[in-house]
Amino acid sequence: MEPRAVVAARMAAFEPVRVDRPDLARAAVTITLVPDPDPAPTGDAPGDDPLLDGLALLLTRRAPTLRRHANQWALPGGRLDPGETEIVAARRELDEELGLRLDDDAVLGVLDDYPTRSGYLITPVVLWGGPARDLTPNPAEVGSVHRVALREIDVEPRFLTIPESEAPVIQVPMLGRFVHAPTGAVLHQFREVVLRGRPTRVAHLEQPVFAWR
Repeated sequence: MEPRAVVAARMAAFEPVRVDRPDLARAAVTITLVPDPDPAPTGDAPGDDPLLDGLALLLTRRAPTLRRHANQWALPGGRLDPGETEIVAARRELDEELGLRLDDDAVLGVLDDYPTRSGYLITPVVLWGGPARDLTPNPAEVGSVHRVALREIDVEPRFLTIPESEAPVIQVPMLGRFVHAPTGAVLHQFREVVLRGRPTRVAHLEQPVFAWR
């Protein structure tokens, strides 16, 4: 089965949890799948999963000039405009941030809503990005854009306890550092659902205190 069909089938088998939180602003982020620029040699990918050899996702480093969460790793996305659905907003934000315009048939599914400490309710939308050869990052929002191989996120996270919360803080080891929630939580659920076939929930996972504002 082709990688796109594999992802679509695993997303179709997953039942996302929708959250009703009128006190939070609705937002959407994208997990956009693209070719891995440096695929593992044939036979070197872990297991027999075709997704681990040849596919990557788009991850950005937020612009250093942003008022909030500058320089942090992030999935392309943002707040819904009035009248938008999460899917429409996700595709619009991807176009605005990276210049990648996708049709509705690129949508492979959505993951669980994730409420953030900073006042947003995030819906992650999984997209098939195609070749994505000519990305044009918006310098007002994006400091840099990276193609992260799916095998790089197929890792076990670390969970910490903090005095400010009873919930565990998730840290995903990747890119030579730890990526925290919400991005880390979304990537962990994508890994569990799509790469491992496990309907793992992540909305209870905590963010570090520096991300609460």
